Amino acid sequence: QCDPGQATKYLYELLYNDPIKIILMPGCSSVSTLVAEAARMWNLIVLSYGSSSPALSNRQRFPTFFRTHPSATLHNPTRVQLFKKWGWTKIATIQQTTEVFTSTLDDLDQRVKEAGLEITFRQSFFSDPAAPVRNLKRQDARIIVGLFYETEARKVFCEVYKEKLYGKKYVWFLIGWYADNWFRIKDPAINCTEAEMAEAVEGHVTTEIVMLNPENTRSISNMTSQEFIEKLQKRLGKNPEETGGFQEAPLAYDAIWALALALNKTSAELVKKGLRLEDFNYNNKNITDEIYRALNSSAFEGVSGHVVFDASGSRMAWTLIEQLQGGVYKKIGYYDSTKDNLSWYNNDKWIGGAPPADYTKVITTFRFLSQKLFISVSVLASLGILLAIICLAFNIYNGHVRYIQNSQPYLNNMTAVGCTLALAAVFPLGLDGYHIGPGLFPFVCQARLWLLGLGFSLAYGSMFTKIWWVHTDWGGQARLGVRAGLGTRRIVERQGETQAPTGARWGGGPCLTTHGSPPPGIFYGFKGLLLLLGIFLAYETKSVSTEKINDHRAVGMAIYNVAVLCLITAPVTMILSSQQDAAFAFASLAVVFSSYITLVVLFVPKMRRLITRGEWQSEQQDTMKTGSSTNNNEEEKSRLLEKENRELEKIIAEKEERVSELRQQLQDRQQLRSRRRSSNPSREADNHFSPGLSATPAPPAPFYQPNLPLVRCLVSEQADKLGRGNCDGSRVHLLYK
Repeated sequence: QCDPGQATKYLYELLYNDPIKIILMPGCSSVSTLVAEAARMWNLIVLSYGSSSPALSNRQRFPTFFRTHPSATLHNPTRVQLFKKWGWTKIATIQQTTEVFTSTLDDLDQRVKEAGLEITFRQSFFSDPAAPVRNLKRQDARIIVGLFYETEARKVFCEVYKEKLYGKKYVWFLIGWYADNWFRIKDPAINCTEAEMAEAVEGHVTTEIVMLNPENTRSISNMTSQEFIEKLQKRLGKNPEETGGFQEAPLAYDAIWALALALNKTSAELVKKGLRLEDFNYNNKNITDEIYRALNSSAFEGVSGHVVFDASGSRMAWTLIEQLQGGVYKKIGYYDSTKDNLSWYNNDKWIGGAPPADYTKVITTFRFLSQKLFISVSVLASLGILLAIICLAFNIYNGHVRYIQNSQPYLNNMTAVGCTLALAAVFPLGLDGYHIGPGLFPFVCQARLWLLGLGFSLAYGSMFTKIWWVHTDWGGQARLGVRAGLGTRRIVERQGETQAPTGARWGGGPCLTTHGSPPPGIFYGFKGLLLLLGIFLAYETKSVSTEKINDHRAVGMAIYNVAVLCLITAPVTMILSSQQDAAFAFASLAVVFSSYITLVVLFVPKMRRLITRGEWQSEQQDTMKTGSSTNNNEEEKSRLLEKENRELEKIIAEKEERVSELRQQLQDRQQLRSRRRSSNPSREADNHFSPGLSATPAPPAPFYQPNLPLVRCLVSEQADKLGRGNCDGSRVHLLYK
């Protein structure tokens, strides 16, 4: 009954009651452990037919123990062979905490190390496998060896179904001596349906000791294995799957034959010594040694196969390998550990079509840019370069036209060249391993950065310079208007002497991935500040009108578009860096659209005006009539500007002289007024103080006091609200004159 307590009771009853026993035959490992350890005290041989515990192979603990059931460790060489066949090196295990399974896993651990493999995770449980199964899932276990009894196996695979630890990524190795329908049996200890259990166990592999000879050969009993099974089923009279120990029946049958043959051999040896088997007693060690030698040398063909014992008394046998396919166990091979021979049927099936990987593998592969996308963007960039060249040629050819001259043509030329370089950066931006080898990548990287950096510096820097000039000139005019009202000298600047602010250029440096290069955040931050400053200046000067730069509104519009595209594209490209097509599309199209918008906004209106109004023809005719060259035009402009500057300086001097006269008159009036106050204080009080106020004379007034009536009449914005009594008309008339 596999109960050690019952076994102890029966053992002592057998030993202390006649007749004398010559051999003991327990079944389960737990009972065999107890009986075999005690039997040596009575010089008894123990022969088991159903014990698989590896602990029973210890000859020091169990010196007289034999078994026709192979040790559970016989599964381990087969498992190691299968691991190597399918290319697995990382194994996980889960076991029920019993001695037989613990010792089996210890042996497996030693064997996998000898084979160069590794048990990465080891889980155990006593009655509830939920937590260990979750740990296996968390640790990404793929190849799992499970050692537990049939009732616990149903609990384990119910949790396996809940954790989704099955399917094409997982392989389970189980013990093969469960009933064929073990996962379909209703068990109140689990809350999974039969269909869920069948789904969870599909595809698992079992290793099972060959307990029935697969070859149709006659054994020492003159029966084949099939004849033995037929006689056994007829004797049982019921379904063999419902009979406990049915699979071990051939082992028990061969154990009786091994005992009979050993006793016959022992009897023949004892006759030579003048002894008989009937002379055995519990103190006669000589007869025990003869029986031990006879069993140890056993070798015959039984219904379970070839019967032979190793040095530890364990049966040497083949291992059957099966796989659950479609809910039915299919034989896929045999393994003979004594000869290291694997017989394979090549009928193994996998849910994913092939054996899964034993761990999550990171495979480095090259992903190439879509050639259709690269060609499309390259065509757009080529057309943009052609447009930039046309705009540059137009601007140079019509550089003598006044309308073009008033748009700062040299800066516009820089913008066109910058757009050309930026568009040229699209080509190296799309080059990858599909087009070039690894040795050229550093040069391509440098080309990307330099072309894009110089293009940005020339195109955006020139537009930024224009908008800065407009902002500086407009701000100076606003300040000059205020200063002129206060009588300060106006500063006249010559055209072309104002300089652009420092920091408006950005030079493309080396690749950002190169050792020693600044981090990308510095470049993005610097460029972002320039873009934001450009937007601010464009907004501030949107309503300014100046003849020096007649296209500053178009420049502001171009800056808006470039800034918005860059500020959106930079973070999006960083986010999509792992998706080569999307990243290239965003970056390259941003460059293309920015360049197109800049060229169209700056140059197309000029082309249209010159063509529709014919200004370029009239300028050419004027030039031909006067016969003057471009240098003469520049000298004439300079001469006119100098003449205008002298006239303005003369006007300013006259105005300052008039202001000085007015200041002197105002000072004289103040002195006259002071003398009148000292001669007639009562009149002053009547004229300058309201009724009811104190008549105390005021202290002498300074040269300029805004609160005095005269000054209030001159400078106050509310002069029209002053009363007649507060303003002396004669004084106002004198100063106005």
